Amino acid sequence: MKKTIFVIAMIPGLVMMAGAAQAQGPRDRPDFATLDLNGDGVVTQQEIAARGEARFAAADSNGDGALSADELAAAASANAADRVAQMLDRLDANEDGVLQQSEMQPRGGDRGGRMFERLDADGDGAVSEAEFDDAKDRHRGRGPRDRG
Repeated sequence: MKKTIFVIAMIPGLVMMAGAAQAQGPRDRPDFATLDLNGDGVVTQQEIAARGEARFAAADSNGDGALSADELAAAASANAADRVAQMLDRLDANEDGVLQQSEMQPRGGDRGGRMFERLDADGDGAVSEAEFDDAKDRHRGRGPRDRG
């Protein structure tokens, strides 16, 4: 029972991690040559499916054709370690092996500030509950959580 609950609890995290990995950018996506398994200059659906099967097989450490909670956790841990190394490589401007807050500034500029300005409809420097609810109503159905 505990194992089942653990697996069920891990699934949303793994899905989120996979989404985060995809969202990180082009450096995390396989290049064309990696996808073109037979080297014929085109990528087929079968080659893409084969890549998924290979990733599954790599995570299936005991080769039983199923992924246990331990195997899922090991795969997630390895993926997280890779992403952390990439993040350090990309953001550690002073190359000291750690990230200071100043090195983790948003890539898109002051996105939070711009969002706050949009929420603060009357420009008084504060967002009232009514302004917050208005913005939420205006944007309903536009975010990924709202799409079926």
